[in-house]
Amino acid sequence: MLRRALVPAALLVLLAAVPAAGAAKNPWIEQRPLNIAHQGGEDEFPSNTMYAFKRSVRAGADMLELDVGVTKDGEVVVMHDTSVDRTTSGKGLISTKTLAQMRRLDGAYWFAPGGDDAYKHDRSRSAYRFRGVATGKKRPPRGFTAKDFRVPTLREVLRAFPKTPINIEIKGRTKDEHPDEYVQNAEALAGVLSGTRRRDVIVVSFQQDAVDYFHNLVPKVPLAPGINGSAKYLLGNESPGPGVVAFQLPITYTFQGTKLDITTKDNVARAHKDGYAWHTWLSNDGESPATWRKLIDWCVDGVMTARPVAFERLLKRHKRPASC
Repeated sequence: MLRRALVPAALLVLLAAVPAAGAAKNPWIEQRPLNIAHQGGEDEFPSNTMYAFKRSVRAGADMLELDVGVTKDGEVVVMHDTSVDRTTSGKGLISTKTLAQMRRLDGAYWFAPGGDDAYKHDRSRSAYRFRGVATGKKRPPRGFTAKDFRVPTLREVLRAFPKTPINIEIKGRTKDEHPDEYVQNAEALAGVLSGTRRRDVIVVSFQQDAVDYFHNLVPKVPLAPGINGSAKYLLGNESPGPGVVAFQLPITYTFQGTKLDITTKDNVARAHKDGYAWHTWLSNDGESPATWRKLIDWCVDGVMTARPVAFERLLKRHKRPASC
């Protein structure tokens, strides 16, 4: 999710209320925090694969979080990075490959659960337990197919999970990730979602221009704001933008050596008062039961976790305070 500093810590204070979006009417403000499987739960399952999405939903995940890029021939595929190097058997940018080339990749090639990083490339061959399933060299787990371990298209995920809420992050096209690249990908995403009747989808990007452009093309799909929209709300007492139903932000961000507090109990309460939900992603802060409990006690509406199985177990034990 959003991976840049938003505001100086000293300015993250409770400001005067923005005109309410209507808290009672916002279905994303939850009594039970949503278990949002980040990349399908990339610490427990191979990132952004159908296998990961299916396993996390079976384990109790309420929502899937995924990332999209666009192939050379204009197909919207599901992958976190702009390149295929980190997680798959291939190399190169998504934008330089056709869909046919993407389909030939092993989407679980570098997944080795355990430790701090499930995608290190220096482990023994036996550590990569699903390597070869996508290409037919290894038998898939019972109940799954080789296709479940390949790179899926967004259309395939939407068809497979018609009743599961899905969070879609727009990525760029190159490692430099110029803002214009996000806008181009926003247009491609709009082409996929233009006719959808689903309102259980949230679209986000850290580039506000991409969020705004997507909204202009598909105004009925709910949004989370980019950096600029979030900063306008937190700093300037302004609306985060049309179509926004939730903020999706980290707990902290370190900027020029200073740790900034982004998700706080007060900021969550303020968002709720103004009718917005609050989802927290944890890429900057790490995950632990202690962190999860703190977020639940702060009344967040969803946690984007890389460990949806473990988080679900904690949710059953640690209830949201009645004060939320």
